[in-house]
Amino acid sequence: MTDAGDATPASERIRLRRGAHLGSYDRDSVHVVLDAGVVAHVGVVTPEGPVVIPMGYGRDDDVLYVHGAVGNAALRAAEGEQVCVTVTVLDGLIVGRSPFHNSMRYRSVVVRGAARRVTAADEHMAALRLISDHVISTWEHARPPTDAEIRKTMVLAVPLAEASVKVRAGGPVDEPEDLDGPHWGGAVPLISSWGDPEPADDLVSGIVPPSSVTDIAGTRAT
Repeated sequence: MTDAGDATPASERIRLRRGAHLGSYDRDSVHVVLDAGVVAHVGVVTPEGPVVIPMGYGRDDDVLYVHGAVGNAALRAAEGEQVCVTVTVLDGLIVGRSPFHNSMRYRSVVVRGAARRVTAADEHMAALRLISDHVISTWEHARPPTDAEIRKTMVLAVPLAEASVKVRAGGPVDEPEDLDGPHWGGAVPLISSWGDPEPADDLVSGIVPPSSVTDIAGTRAT
């Protein structure tokens, strides 16, 4: 990836064209969006055609990890091949005075690169923890995964060498002649938060959730 503040893309295939003024290739900006998101959409070309699947993910510096079942056909097809990973955080809706200028407030990252299957035991375990704790940090409080569970889980690593970030904030950009017209323009922020923990129906009485679960109640979801 390019150095922080560098406006030059690492490759032409990630160069921003539409809305380029909203984007950058800044390493830190890419990391911030990835750390805020929860779901990655992974695009893979399979023998049956292209497919995009949502996955949990985790980041370790400039490496993005995704995981799934060993039997997952899309993951198997991605091994050693070029993939495209996107993460989007939706922050609101932008309402133009004309529907042509409707838009969204968002933060998004697009990553392109070769997916490497993680086979080293130490990296595999570390990646699983990164992915799990990125969603919610319960690894230290939960039952450790068994060897069988680990064997059933495939992890792919995608370098963040080729990544771009776009952020759209503010309000609509309307036609000058519409500004004094009768139509409303503005934005509707999306403010989401985590609710109170709900115990499983079959939870043994007296077991309380760990602080990593209770602490997120009422906090912003993104």
